[in-house]
Amino acid sequence: MTATRANRRRLQLVLAITLTAMLAQAAGAWVSGSLALLADAGHMLTDSAGVGIALVAAHLAARPATPARTFGWQRAEVLAAMVNAMVLCAVGVLVIREAFLRWGSAPEIQTTPMLIAAVVGGAANLVSLLLLVRARGESLNLRGAYLEVFGDLIGSIAVIVAGVIIMTTGWARADALASFAIGLLILPRALSLLKDVADVLLESTPRGIDLDRVREHITSVEEVVDVHDLHAWTITSGVPVLSAHVVVAAGGDLDRELECRVLDGLAECLEGHFDVGHCTFQIEPVGHLRHEAAVHD
Repeated sequence: MTATRANRRRLQLVLAITLTAMLAQAAGAWVSGSLALLADAGHMLTDSAGVGIALVAAHLAARPATPARTFGWQRAEVLAAMVNAMVLCAVGVLVIREAFLRWGSAPEIQTTPMLIAAVVGGAANLVSLLLLVRARGESLNLRGAYLEVFGDLIGSIAVIVAGVIIMTTGWARADALASFAIGLLILPRALSLLKDVADVLLESTPRGIDLDRVREHITSVEEVVDVHDLHAWTITSGVPVLSAHVVVAAGGDLDRELECRVLDGLAECLEGHFDVGHCTFQIEPVGHLRHEAAVHD
């Protein structure tokens, strides 16, 4: 079971809370004329879409493997995170653009509905944040959802601060300034999430796995003399895999007993040292390398 699916109920509750708060903020933005509140509502809308996509992806990821898709639909979660990150980037750019355009004008802001809606949104974000805080490290989708809710909470605080400033000083540009701050909060998190997605799709070595140390562990197994074609990558968050060609000190054909002994040694050596759930080893005798057309070390 993928991490997102395991936390499906949390995500469903976060989705319901976020949608409710988004509607309250959108209504508050319409009544008050606040761009900052509208930007925060737009951010919450993308959060809701992101969580919805994550839930659909989690459902797809639970589908069984087939001969055509030997790992099933597990990578659907990564694709969902990619869509979420791209939408966040677009929202961040639009919010910053609108903040610049509004800086030159000073529209009248109704601070009372602005503050009420911002407080409702902030409270909703705080509840959602508490629901996700323990699960945020389990997958890209959960991390993305946590970061988005955290950004929403900061955004709501920025709107509250802007509302208080406008109410007490009459400086209407505080609304545009808060909008700009919200946009700056969105972009770095979106780019960070997009980088993590790219690492998975490019099959980069998972964080926390040092291939040099893995190589040392493999070659420390009795009768293993070399290892090549050593690769580690990630299918989806929490599902790292590893493959390698392992050369053993045997001439001619390998006997079954030797293969089993080496495989048992590899499993015992790697277990507990590296968080890899799926390993594939090709056991080869010395001299087999010259029969391989291409080697990726």
